[in-house]
Amino acid sequence: MTIKILDPKTIARIAAGEVVERPASVVKELVENSLDAGATQIAVEASGGGVALLRVTDNGRGIASSEVEIAFQRHATSKLQKLEDLESIVTLGFRGEALPSIAAVAEVELFTAVSGQPGDYLHLRDGAVIVHTSQARPPGTTITVKNLFRQVPARLKFLKAAATENGHIAGVVTQYALAYPEVKFTLQSEGKISLQTPGDGNLLAALMSVYGLETAKNMAPVSHADSVWQSGDVSGIRVEGLVSSPVISRAGRDALHFYVNRRAINSRVLTFATEEAYTGLLMTGRHPVAVLNLTLPPAQVDVNIHPTKSEVKFQDERTVFTAVQRAVRAALVKLAPVPRIEEVNKPYRAQPPAAGASLWPAAAPSANTPPVTAAAIPENRRLPPLRVLGQVAGNYILAEGPDGLYIIDQHAAAERLGYEKIKNQWASRRVETQGLLTPATLTVTPAQDAALQSGSTELAALGFELAPFGERTYLVRAVPALLSRGDWLAAIKEILDEPAAGPARIEAMLKSLACHSVVRAGQALAEEEMRALVRQMEVAEQPFTCPHGRPTLIHLTTAQLEKEFGRV
Repeated sequence: MTIKILDPKTIARIAAGEVVERPASVVKELVENSLDAGATQIAVEASGGGVALLRVTDNGRGIASSEVEIAFQRHATSKLQKLEDLESIVTLGFRGEALPSIAAVAEVELFTAVSGQPGDYLHLRDGAVIVHTSQARPPGTTITVKNLFRQVPARLKFLKAAATENGHIAGVVTQYALAYPEVKFTLQSEGKISLQTPGDGNLLAALMSVYGLETAKNMAPVSHADSVWQSGDVSGIRVEGLVSSPVISRAGRDALHFYVNRRAINSRVLTFATEEAYTGLLMTGRHPVAVLNLTLPPAQVDVNIHPTKSEVKFQDERTVFTAVQRAVRAALVKLAPVPRIEEVNKPYRAQPPAAGASLWPAAAPSANTPPVTAAAIPENRRLPPLRVLGQVAGNYILAEGPDGLYIIDQHAAAERLGYEKIKNQWASRRVETQGLLTPATLTVTPAQDAALQSGSTELAALGFELAPFGERTYLVRAVPALLSRGDWLAAIKEILDEPAAGPARIEAMLKSLACHSVVRAGQALAEEEMRALVRQMEVAEQPFTCPHGRPTLIHLTTAQLEKEFGRV
């Protein structure tokens, strides 16, 4: 094939493909420009999932009349003057690619003014200026993006539903609202205000606007005094922000927000360091809420390794990891002493089902299927008849069997029973519901709101009945009967936060319902309640583990007891 130079339009669209992945990418670039311009108020508006219209308005410094057309030329930037500046970048944008890339794949209108000058209106189509007029306005900038990817149908067909794209846009605005609490952010999605922060400089107030009062009440500050870390060539790493108490956790990592010099990033190093600090404090599969900003010399971090600037490279990852882990752990220690876990002999546990044995029914039961009986369960998956002896530490039920002592984790056991019940109801498409005597209100985050709108059918099938009731607020009129005495509020939010799709999502939702429906650890049980739980465990399909894989019981045989007491 003949080698030739690509035409400018093709070059522009290829470059745009690196920067503009979806509507949320446009919002990210424009919000970063607003922040670099010193804005204290930023309003984002989206329609049609951001494809039909995106508008970002700020009260920043604006663009001078002589520079508005230059701003849409490739690699035009006010943030770099010479090559050496790449080693000390302090702005969010610096490549001069955002505006020309957006203009290459959409219709763009710019309305801007600097203090003391008349404003400018610019209209671009396919990257070319078609109108440039003078028009007065207060200092600041408004950029309107219409018909995104209209000329790039291949990219357009890969976008998700409008509600999903709105969720990604909400995620971007949320990231920067938490990074810049001194800036007032407003997000209007499909004509409805879905997020508004006070802009008063209080990080906790900004977080409350996103995650609500209950989460905000359980956040601990990560302070400068705990976090300055000096080591070798990397010194003065400061870690500041907020982390959640172990009583607050989520099913996914979507509430982990990391910033380097207030640049929002994705980082496996920071994620692992933060979660490592919670070792022993959170159950497996649960994740904290965290908003952490690392301040370190620009020369010690490379922000120019990813087209969308969403990743960075640290000069010394090990030191950064240690700084974050220690800072978060110090904040958690102030909440409560770190639990001491002493070495003990490995406990004896009941044998799980034989290799290859299915943990599921051979076929989905019908609505008329009778309760499972012990006779219907293979011997290697059945508990023997047990006699309840009592409860220890409000967590464990002691029971005697024909072959020794059984110690049952009451929460894990009840979770297993609840899971099997809701799984069978789901399989038969007959999930039992319970109406609430008084409808309750549910307030969700912008991302959860988008997930709820796109997944309302799933929630209805699980037994939830919800109705819109104001800005990001819903009335809950009915819940699954299994949850009528449980924490249905936490279950709904966990389901909305679930990132998985397809069968894995259904499985995660059923596990969530089971977890929040049952008796909690530390809850005193009457003897009848303990006996009822043990009777159900004897006929459970898989009594040895909870749905998350944790053991439900420990078995000490009579021979093992006799050995420990020196009788043999």
